[in-house]
Amino acid sequence: MGSISPKTLSLIRIKSSIMKKSFSIIIILLAGISAMMAFTFFPVNLQKPKITGTWNMSVETSAGSGTPTFVLKQENDTLITGTYSGQLGEAPVKGSIKGNDVRIEFNISGNLIEYTGTVDGDNMKGRVKLGTMAEGTFTGKRKEGKP
Repeated sequence: MGSISPKTLSLIRIKSSIMKKSFSIIIILLAGISAMMAFTFFPVNLQKPKITGTWNMSVETSAGSGTPTFVLKQENDTLITGTYSGQLGEAPVKGSIKGNDVRIEFNISGNLIEYTGTVDGDNMKGRVKLGTMAEGTFTGKRKEGKP
C-alpha cells in the first residue's frame, strides 16, 4: 500500500477548506432565510399609531345620529388631548392610547361622554356612551393633510 503524495494531500486540504467556507456561507444564508420567514409568519407592527389630527366622526346611537369633529393631539406615547365639537356643543377632551386601543372622554352638562375603540392608520371605530342618555357606535376618519 502506498502513501498519499504531497500533491494529493494539498488538494485534499484545499477541498476541505473550500467545503468549510461553503458550509459557513450556507449556515449564514439559512439563518437569514429563517429570520425573514419569522417576520412573514409573525408580522410585527413596529410603528406605534399616531392619533394627532382632525377626526370627522359618524355616530349612531339609540337617541339618534351625529357627525362630531375631534381635533386631537397625542402628547406622548399614551396621552391624548384636544377638543370636541358637535350636536352636544363644544368641550375639551382628554384620553389615552395604548397600542391601537383608544379612549377619549369629555363632559357636557355633567354627563361623561366616552368613546372607546381602535385606531388603524387614518380610521377609527368603536363604541360611544353618552352619559346616561344613550349608547351606540362610531366610526371616524382623519381629515386629509398632516396629522
